[in-house]
Amino acid sequence: MSFVTGLILIDAPASALNNLGNIPGSLTDNAVGVKAINTREGAYPYVSAQAFRYWLRETIREQVAEWQNSPVFREKKIAYTDANPILYWDDDLFGYMRAPSKQTEAVQQREQSGLVSNATPTAETVTRVSPFRVSTLVSLGPVRLINDFGVMARQEGDPVPHEHQFYRATLQGLFSLDLNAAGTFTYADRTGYLNLDEPRIRLAEQKQLQHLPALKAYRLPTAERLQRVRALFSGLAALSGGAKQTLHYTDVSPDVVFLAVTRGGNHIFGHIFTGQGERAALNLPALEEALTVHREDILSDVYVGWVQGFQDAERSRLLDALQHSPALAAWQGRLHVDHPRRAFEALSSALESHPEWLE
Repeated sequence: MSFVTGLILIDAPASALNNLGNIPGSLTDNAVGVKAINTREGAYPYVSAQAFRYWLRETIREQVAEWQNSPVFREKKIAYTDANPILYWDDDLFGYMRAPSKQTEAVQQREQSGLVSNATPTAETVTRVSPFRVSTLVSLGPVRLINDFGVMARQEGDPVPHEHQFYRATLQGLFSLDLNAAGTFTYADRTGYLNLDEPRIRLAEQKQLQHLPALKAYRLPTAERLQRVRALFSGLAALSGGAKQTLHYTDVSPDVVFLAVTRGGNHIFGHIFTGQGERAALNLPALEEALTVHREDILSDVYVGWVQGFQDAERSRLLDALQHSPALAAWQGRLHVDHPRRAFEALSSALESHPEWLE
């Protein structure tokens, strides 16, 4: 099976992208902290994978016109999407679980709210393992968290103090897209693989999706699958979101990306960057080793997006190594360095030229 394997770096020069809430032991009741992994080396700020995925969903919904977003339904303390990957692109690529309650009270609530008439009928619990996987966004190196103090002083009387944390860091995230699973919907009776129940199977047959009996699956046409994948990458290239943007406006679109289509889902780029204080450093020996050891497993060219102005010295080291490193000599003409948006576009074009990677 083929996977799109990707790494992104996000420059957070003075940011608080994922907040913790109140800081335990702080001097004020309204002190807001940031999420961080505390180690003996120091604090590693992070953005949770859930927040990362939320940023991406919202970016695609707002910026990709053709994207088909699944409606969300609510029953008391649970919420779920329509769980219909045939119609809705985020149900396809981000996965789902739909197990609406059968309790009398919940059924009555659905009927009163109109959910029964609006939602795809569900005969049994349906689940789908997400073809698109992401890591937590974590600082490459330990940093010192900054405590910033402020006051609300526009009112009469004493000013009201408040406190919050922020940091300077380079965040790294990994992602992987299972190309075979994108646009392919199984009905095997296993948790995560019962994507389609009887009503959804009937819809697949009505829309004349390709039936794959050996896989117990239905598959969208290749052109539709590629359209959804391209939309996903367009959202990644233009990623936006994050907390405290009013005070710490941070552009979270990727400053660096490494992309390739690989055989197998293991990540080959996970160790090619290290942290030097708050900044990122390219580990050239690690990159050379990754490209050499995994050469037979890399199906596509390698697409590097690197914004000029971000760590220019490291970008120059990479370009120089492409000319002079014996280990990278074999990748002349197959490793392309451009802007991150163009890197995503080039990968999407390569997928269109190689539909066999989706099989």
